[in-house]
Amino acid sequence: ECRINAECPDTFAPSPGTIQVFALPGGPGVRVDTAAHSDCIVSPYYDSMIAKVMTCGRDRQEAIARMRRTLEMTVIEGIKTNVPLHLKVLAEPDFLAGRLSTAFMNRFVRAKETPRALASAG
Repeated sequence: ECRINAECPDTFAPSPGTIQVFALPGGPGVRVDTAAHSDCIVSPYYDSMIAKVMTCGRDRQEAIARMRRTLEMTVIEGIKTNVPLHLKVLAEPDFLAGRLSTAFMNRFVRAKETPRALASAG
């Protein structure tokens, strides 16, 4: 499952505004739950989640491949979303190998930080 949020994929800052284009593909093994649509307004006053995408397959690898393909075909314009972050996670070797724990995202986000980003943060 990937929860698509209206937020900057690098800083997690909210990205309210009007969705100009909203296209999430479906297909076998893909389920999309959303109320968002083109011309939908994403308010800064409520939860930033605009869709949930779930995939299944014969095995984990097939489910991951379906999720990657679905997210690669997703088109959301007018706001920033965390779709690029989900695609990076889906390509991460530890994720693909199933080497996961509750600390995975903290390690993943820290590994993405560059010395330049760290210098500007502090």
